[in-house]
Amino acid sequence: MNQLNDIPNIPANSKKRVVIVGGGFAGLKLIRSLLGKNYQIVILDKNNYHQFQPLLYQVATAGLEPSAISFPLRKILQKEEDVHFRIANLEEIIPEKNEIITNIGKLKFDYLALAIGATTNFFGQKNIEANALSMKTASEAILIRNLILENFEKALLETEEEKINSFLNIVLVGGGPTGVELSGALAEMKKYIFPKDYPELDVSKMRIMLFEASPNLLAGMSEPSSKKAFEYLQKLGVEVNLNSKVEDYTGSELSISDGTKIHTKTVIWSAGVKANAITGLSEKVFTHGGRLVVDRYNRVNNHKNIFALGDLCLMKTPKYPEGHPQVAQVAIQQAKLLANNLIKIDNKNSSLKEFEYTDKGTLATIGRNRAVADLPQATLKGYFAWVLWLIVHLFAIVGVKNKMIIFLNWIWNYFTYDQSLRLLLKPKFYDENKT
Repeated sequence: MNQLNDIPNIPANSKKRVVIVGGGFAGLKLIRSLLGKNYQIVILDKNNYHQFQPLLYQVATAGLEPSAISFPLRKILQKEEDVHFRIANLEEIIPEKNEIITNIGKLKFDYLALAIGATTNFFGQKNIEANALSMKTASEAILIRNLILENFEKALLETEEEKINSFLNIVLVGGGPTGVELSGALAEMKKYIFPKDYPELDVSKMRIMLFEASPNLLAGMSEPSSKKAFEYLQKLGVEVNLNSKVEDYTGSELSISDGTKIHTKTVIWSAGVKANAITGLSEKVFTHGGRLVVDRYNRVNNHKNIFALGDLCLMKTPKYPEGHPQVAQVAIQQAKLLANNLIKIDNKNSSLKEFEYTDKGTLATIGRNRAVADLPQATLKGYFAWVLWLIVHLFAIVGVKNKMIIFLNWIWNYFTYDQSLRLLLKPKFYDENKT
């Protein structure tokens, strides 16, 4: 590890160097806010694109291609001077040297902004981690799409009802936005798509089951929105099971805490997240879920020039004594404020501004013409909430071309009742054992 050299083609100069690790919502906002502010900016990410995670479920259900919700990071930086991007993984932070170690070399920093987000939390359940699917990246969403389509193809080759049903049944674990939105989309595929694509199968026997360990869906939303989401899913034919904890999954059999056994080849896990791991910082700066404890300026505790943003950090404020929700708006607002505060620090301005989250509302869609919205002044449901969800997500997408592609796909899907991207695209290393 110590034999690694500095990352090539990133020269030292008189400007202060801001190293940003992660190109998600927080990283992208910080990059844009610092452009043209007389910094040398270095962006590191394991991918060369920013992806819009809230629409991953539409990739998984063949409504959108992954390219439509992705935007190349280098395209944002094409006309910028003294900005460098590298595909890299952060391996270790050495705070005393103001240095990080990556898989491609070492790098000095004046300021380090950590925005590497969170990953799926399986809570130590090894069998579930090995056999279930998660949906935090575009590649995982494609894998879910492949698995569902592959299982329907395999069901056509079976004659025993129990085996057929195990290929058709889909279980989702976790009643947050991912679980609710994905189960709603799958229910509409069951109604409009699968009967036409697979007329030889009795699709009416397909079960879409959603399990949530707590008493409510959409725990971060209001009680009326939670109840309405439950009602919408039931009308769509989703079997919603509250106060139900999944204890094990072997790859073919799911075990529930009440002793129920379910035969299924498809389990999608979205029951929790944990911060992506970071090495090199003191254990004292970490809290539950692997998150980094930060002050009101997003500084990691006991570090003056290391900052953490978004899902990776936990900041306690009077309004949010347990930390902020792990949603995109928190990350975006934190990044914008951090950029302003960094400029103030360098201008010897001591009047730094503390972070205060402005909640602009929370949205969740449950199929066509159905959504719930908790806004600061009102709670919406049904068609108007669904239209609001469409508008908000469309405007949040990066890139004019992506906005147009998504808009046209939504219009096509709405009027034809048909997702036209039901393609089994399997790379050579595709793991057949997953299906």
